[in-house]
Amino acid sequence: MLTVESRRKTRFALLAATLALASAMCDAADLAGAAFNPGPGRRAMSFVLETKAFPKGGEIPGKYTCTGEDISPALSWSGAPQQTKSFALIMEDPDAPSGAFTHWVVYDLAADARQLPENVSKTDDLSGGGRQGRNDFRRPGYGGPCPPPGKPHRYFFRLYALNSALNLPAGASRREVESAMRGHLLAQAELMGKFGR
Repeated sequence: MLTVESRRKTRFALLAATLALASAMCDAADLAGAAFNPGPGRRAMSFVLETKAFPKGGEIPGKYTCTGEDISPALSWSGAPQQTKSFALIMEDPDAPSGAFTHWVVYDLAADARQLPENVSKTDDLSGGGRQGRNDFRRPGYGGPCPPPGKPHRYFFRLYALNSALNLPAGASRREVESAMRGHLLAQAELMGKFGR
């Protein structure tokens, strides 16, 4: 049978253990919060792809489509991870009648690249570094939106920051580029515009 003193010691030990557990849980919560909420002076890294050619989610002007000059829009980006060794870009139309249609494949852009100018040459190799693959028009370089008449289609530009160069030959397919990127993706940025006829 426990004495009054023994009961008091047992109660005290339980209380101490409860307080220790509560303190540990608070410390864990603080660490988790710090990971998702950077303090003053620190900001969460944001990899962003932008264009001045059209608003995000807005209509792509005719000059960048098959109804106009069919030239690529100027793109710029910021916030890439420091470990980035190269960039790749893929543009697709997921609303095409036959399934996702690839309009542009670019890869091995230099780690210090921060833009693609308007009207990138439709050649295998780019003058500033980088290579272009074949689009689903079976040509190198950019092929602008060209949907059938009807509801506007969505066009996604996706930029990938990679921890290595892909070292693929010019003219690679989208599938080859995506396969080579596996295991090397550091971050992804996305931009979408719409176009209909």
